This record gives sequence, structure tokens and C-alpha cells, in this order.
Amino acid sequence: MSSAPHIPVLGREAIDHLVPRAGGVYVDATFGAGGYSRAILDVPGTRVIAIDRDRTAIAGGFELVERSEGRLTLVEDRFSNLAEVCAAQGVDAVDGVVMDVGVSSMQLDQAGRGFSFRLDGPLDMRMGQTGPTAADVVARASDSDLADIIYLFGEERQSRRIARAIVADRQETPFTTTRSLADLIGRVVRSKPGDIHPATRTFQALRIFVNEELEELQAALAAAEHVLRPGGRLVVVSFHSLEDRIVKNFLSERAKTGGGSRHLPEMAQVASSFQLLTRRPVIAGEAEVAHNPRARSAKLRAAERTSAPAHDDSEPSSWPKLSDVMRGG
Repeated sequence: MSSAPHIPVLGREAIDHLVPRAGGVYVDATFGAGGYSRAILDVPGTRVIAIDRDRTAIAGGFELVERSEGRLTLVEDRFSNLAEVCAAQGVDAVDGVVMDVGVSSMQLDQAGRGFSFRLDGPLDMRMGQTGPTAADVVARASDSDLADIIYLFGEERQSRRIARAIVADRQETPFTTTRSLADLIGRVVRSKPGDIHPATRTFQALRIFVNEELEELQAALAAAEHVLRPGGRLVVVSFHSLEDRIVKNFLSERAKTGGGSRHLPEMAQVASSFQLLTRRPVIAGEAEVAHNPRARSAKLRAAERTSAPAHDDSEPSSWPKLSDVMRGG
């Protein structure tokens, strides 16, 4: 099963923490180019249920499905639905879940997908084939909603200036291409030589918002907690602070032990559903960063499932919702 054409960022470290074993069942929640799935399948007797919402990734994995001789099942779906996907395959508990969160280099390199301003293409940004595009959001969102989206999901300090410029210009000419939007942002945001492109954070924000990536991640983590058997492992690689914060907070909350203090009475505490395997995030080494600059921002966190029941789902987020923005609510 080896000779993979694509090695995921922190791929060796991810598999080292997952520790796939013969006879184990694993979920590759973000199949992409299949790097994790290939590495797991290299262990004889393993089975992999792989998920991706991108139809192009699914199509690219058909050859690996054939070569796996029945050990790989590839499913087109959102990774937030991984529990339902496993149930549909007759699996109610798995030995490991691995996920690589965010957009893939393959998606960024396809101009027709509209993820990157480096290549001119339609302002799409959808990982799947359904739902509003980035162009739809830019065309319909209010000034205040656009500013919130760009600030919260892109951590862009000049979000209000960018939002005002978008709303003013779209009345005359709709933004339908990546270049038209990037050019506008380049005109209204001042930058110094050596800075990242002025449109970088806005494009990140729109991509995250269009694909509901942070909500998806929260739901996927909770789903993994439900399907992992005791001793099963969860491994997550993320690429920016918003994702990593969600993963860190989720695992820290699930791994809490004890309660109260010498000043306060002992409080009832839900039993820990995870034991942390990484107190600090694992980051890429110099050699990997030199080979793949995208690895510079990658962080890996891992934990092992205990025998305690899964915790109740977290409170819903207060982020802007795609459905609300698109209907003007």
C-alpha cells in the first residue's frame, strides 16, 4: 500500500501517535490525497473508513480503494458526520481517528476552485459541491456581517475598511473572481514590503465561513469522542490559531481531573473522557518546513480515549452563521 504520491504535513508524527495495529478500525476523517489512509493500510489487517466532502478527492482515491482489497471504504460526506458514516458501515466503535483540518494544497493549487488569489478563478471556495459560494456571501452579506466574518475568521484588523469597500464597489460590479476581490483589498489595505498579501486574511475568513469549518471541527471532535473505543486515539493536525484553539480547548476540557480547591468545596466533576498524549503541540522540524513551507504553521495534538462516557455537547458558538447571513438575518 506504500508509494504514496502525497505525504501529509506531520504525517509520520500523526501515525506515530495513532499507533495503528493489525485488526484495528480507523477513521481518516479528511482523506485528501490519502496520505494517512495509505500509512494506516501499510499495517496488515487494518481497516480504514475515509471521509472527504470534496468529490475530487473521492475520485482520486478510487485506485487506492481497489488496491486495498476491501480494507478501505471511501465516503463523500462532511467529517462532522463521522459517527453516522461509521454506523452506516456497521461500525459502532473505532480504534483511532485522524484529521488534517483546513484547505489542502491540492485545492489551493486548482484555480477553478477559487481558494487562492495567487491564481485567478471563480470566487467559489466551496470544499463540497453544494451551498453558497464566496461570491454569494460577498454579494449578499451586509457591511456589518462582512466585517464580523473577516475579523473573526481572518483575524484581520482592517475588516471594517475592507467590508465598506466591498459593499461600495459591488453595487457597480459584482465580485465574481478571486483577482477582482484581491485587487480591491490590495488597494484599500496598506502593507509593507515583506508583509503577507493584504488579501490573505480575508480569503482565509471567507473560506472558513463558506465551509463552516469551525462548526464542522467542533462537531467532528464530539463525534470522534462518541465513536472511539477505550484506548482509541484521536490525532488532529491544524494550521491556524482558530482551529488549534478549538482542538486544545476540547481536549483540555475532556482531560480535566479532580475538582474544587482547598479554598472551595469539592465540586462534582464529569469523569475525563480523554487522556492527553501531547501536553504541548507537536510542530514540524526544520527539514519538513524547508521542504514544505506550509508545515511552518502546523500543530498536532493527540489524546487517548478513556472508558468514561462522552461528555455532553458544548454550548453552540456565537459566530456568524452562514444560513443567517445568506437570508439577511
